[in-house]
Amino acid sequence: MFRLGARYFRSKRLLLTLDNPTTMSGWVEIMHNILLIGLAAILLAVLLHYQNKEDRSRVLATKTALSLLFVLVAIAQPHPIAGYYHRLLLGLLLCLGGDVCLAVPREKTFLISLVLFLFGHVFYVFAFFYLTQTNWWTWMGSLVFLPVSGLVYFWLKPHLGSMKIPVLLYVMAITTMVVGAWAVLGDSRLTGSGRIMVFAGALSFYCSDVFVARDRFFKREFLNRLVGLPIYYVGQFLLAFSVGLLR
Repeated sequence: MFRLGARYFRSKRLLLTLDNPTTMSGWVEIMHNILLIGLAAILLAVLLHYQNKEDRSRVLATKTALSLLFVLVAIAQPHPIAGYYHRLLLGLLLCLGGDVCLAVPREKTFLISLVLFLFGHVFYVFAFFYLTQTNWWTWMGSLVFLPVSGLVYFWLKPHLGSMKIPVLLYVMAITTMVVGAWAVLGDSRLTGSGRIMVFAGALSFYCSDVFVARDRFFKREFLNRLVGLPIYYVGQFLLAFSVGLLR
């Protein structure tokens, strides 16, 4: 009789789960995100393989697909804060364009990619400060990241040639972006998981650009892409997933 009772309660619990659209939609969302992460991991492995082989055409195709995926991830998430979602999505789209241009090894396309990423960071800044406000926590972050960015710029400066001003503007934009993410991290009104994803994503993007700059201006080698690309895509996907977690 006890076994029959246990089976009855298990079956009732299953029926309640199936009849509860909130629970079911939550599981569907989780499975959907797991599939997207799995696909991103496969595309990243393929991209690194083609980068190592210096196969430019396949690098372009794979990188475009992978970068398009972080845009689709953001679109697929719930959008509890619509203003944040729309601003971040514009930033992600600009970064997608920057990735495509960066995969084409020409001087002009590199400059275009720099401009696209710069405006991408501007929209990230708009997104982050849409969520929070400037306060003492923000200024504390500035005191940390401004000196670091300054050191990186002066390390690169002897190798920049005619790119000194564009790179300086870019460094200023990405530093403001990561400070904005730091400001979000310190805003206790927002959900903790979303705040952590925003800051971790922005910091990953910030760090990955050091390897892009090193590859472009200092020493071109596969190690820069082997380290920099995974960090970059982790950052972009964390930002894309943050859309559904911030409330």
